[in-house]
Amino acid sequence: MKPIFLIGYMGSGKSTLGKALAARCDVRFIDLDDYIEEQQGMTIREIFASKGEAAFRDIERASLLEVGSMPDTLVACGGGTPCFGDNMDVMNANGITVFLDTSHARLLERLKRGRHKRPLIASLTDDELDQHISRQLAERRPHYSRAMHTFDSTLLEDENQIESKCATFIAKFHLPIKS
Repeated sequence: MKPIFLIGYMGSGKSTLGKALAARCDVRFIDLDDYIEEQQGMTIREIFASKGEAAFRDIERASLLEVGSMPDTLVACGGGTPCFGDNMDVMNANGITVFLDTSHARLLERLKRGRHKRPLIASLTDDELDQHISRQLAERRPHYSRAMHTFDSTLLEDENQIESKCATFIAKFHLPIKS
C-alpha cells in the first residue's frame, strides 16, 4: 500500500485518527513533526529558532520524500505542510492524500480545550481563536482541496465515534486489518 498522507487544520483529528487506525490495521503511523524532531534531534520550535523557517521547510520537504517511500504508512502532516512549496505535489505523487475536514465549530471546541498544548494559539482569547481559525482556514483551504480525497473528521469525540470513523476509513481505503 502506498503511504496515506492525512492533511488538515490543527485539531482536525490527524493524530487521533492515525493512531487509532494504526492500532487496528497493519500499518505504521508517523506524525511528521515528531519524525522531523527525531531526525533533527531538536524540537520544531528549536529548528525555527536556530535555522529559520526556510530551513525548516526544506527539512519538512525532505522528510515528506522519505516517508513517501515507506509502504503501509499513515502520515499525519502538520496543518501548514500542504501550504508550502510543492509539498502537495510531493504527497500526491508518492501516496494518497486525504483532507480531514472538520466543522469550524468542532475545530474551535477542540482547540479551546487543547490550546495550552499549542504555543501558537495558547495566548489567544476565545474570540481571537475563532477569528484565527477562520483566517487560516480561508488561506489553507485551497491547498487542502488539492487532496485526492476528503474525509469528514467532525465526529472523533469518544471511542464509539472513533471506532465508527475507523471502520469507514478502513473500508474506503482498503487498509489491511491486523491479524
